Amino acid sequence: MNPTIAHAELIATFKRAEADAAHKFGLIQAAANKGPKAIQAATETAAKAAKRRDSFAKKLGDLGVNLKY
Repeated sequence: MNPTIAHAELIATFKRAEADAAHKFGLIQAAANKGPKAIQAATETAAKAAKRRDSFAKKLGDLGVNLKY
């Protein structure tokens, strides 16, 4: 696979993970009215999404691509 294409695919994956993490953090606000268990579940889901986002950011950083988030 062409390195440029691989970089582009990884950047696209990072962008999707970044949007997913932002969405999941937004769900925490929506869960606030539903009680502590809903907040805890939303927080755990958001943390996992942020971890995925950070993982892709690290892979891109290892390739020399710097994306601010």
